[in-house]
Amino acid sequence: MTNSRTTSRRGVRLAAGLLAGATVLALAPAAGAATPAASRPDGAALQKALEAITTQAGAIGAIAEIRQNGQVAWRGTAGLRDLASKAPDPVEGRFRIGSATKTFLATVALQLSAEGKLGLDDPIERYLPGVVPDGASITVRQVLNHTAGIFDYTEDPRFAEDTEAEQEQLVATDRWHTYTPQQLIAVATGHPPYFAPGQGWHYSNTDYLLVGELIGKVTGHSWRTEVQQRILRPLGLRHTYLPGTATSIPGPHAHGYLALTAGPADITELNPSVAGSAGEIISTTDDLTRFNAALLGGRLLAPAQLAEMTTTVPAIADPPSEYGLGLMRIPLSCGAVWGHPGGIYGYTTYVFGDRSGTRQIAVSVTPYDPAKSAALVPTVMALIDRTFCPTDPTP
Repeated sequence: MTNSRTTSRRGVRLAAGLLAGATVLALAPAAGAATPAASRPDGAALQKALEAITTQAGAIGAIAEIRQNGQVAWRGTAGLRDLASKAPDPVEGRFRIGSATKTFLATVALQLSAEGKLGLDDPIERYLPGVVPDGASITVRQVLNHTAGIFDYTEDPRFAEDTEAEQEQLVATDRWHTYTPQQLIAVATGHPPYFAPGQGWHYSNTDYLLVGELIGKVTGHSWRTEVQQRILRPLGLRHTYLPGTATSIPGPHAHGYLALTAGPADITELNPSVAGSAGEIISTTDDLTRFNAALLGGRLLAPAQLAEMTTTVPAIADPPSEYGLGLMRIPLSCGAVWGHPGGIYGYTTYVFGDRSGTRQIAVSVTPYDPAKSAALVPTVMALIDRTFCPTDPTP
């Protein structure tokens, strides 16, 4: 989903603009990776940066965790769990991670590639015949890195929440609707492609609905089963959930809201089939930092597949971000980090780590105030930059 207006406008667009506006950091296009191993997190400075997400960017709550060398190095919470109780946002809380789901799907796809069950440069038509027009010209790799040109179903007008009436309809009825991947893919294929395969870059949630279908086709199991067996169980990620059509968030969690004229509308309860394999997962900051550490540290993919995953194409121009296979490289003031942002109604998520798998950060935000929405991404990015690029490192 997209930017801080994601909570009230096209909330299922699942990530493309979450990094827009981060130029407040005056980022340099550094070629190297952030290398924070010699420094320790400055808890006071990090807490101040986290609190800015609620005081300056209008979020109701924010939580974050930093992991270093396999251990939790810092955790923080700011703001409220919900507007009714006014209780603090639970630092151990679960949340919807939106498009950070895509990295899980890409990891499974690359494992299948290593097993010889699919080829990254094979046409998608080989595995999903007749599903996508011109599927014979679109490769698995192009679907994974958003260069296929396939229309993003969330940009179809039926998923717009631009007006107050559309937002009220979302709260009253649309959020309970069950979608199948086939229905959503059909919405996408009813539109012309953005460009010929391989001739551009456009973030498309449809791509990862196709990855979910692809995993099911080549394994004979659902993508949820494969993620569970290949990632969650081996890593012990006990608080990461694949909800399907279940509408609740299990365990402690912050509430997500829409800002309507009549007052705040609680959007926490949601049928996430509208996102499916493009963004339905529920997780915690602890599970997400552990996943990022295991992935970039080489525990989930062989070196050849991790190299494929981190081979990038130009993506968002400002900041000059790059996209690999379900993994994004973003510049910081001292280098670059790897991971994925995500957003879904009521929640935004950022998961990033250094290329060596040494340090990671996961941040969950419940944005709310549209008047301060422009400050959300730069404020979160300031926290991420502070994590990897401390100005006063302490040995």
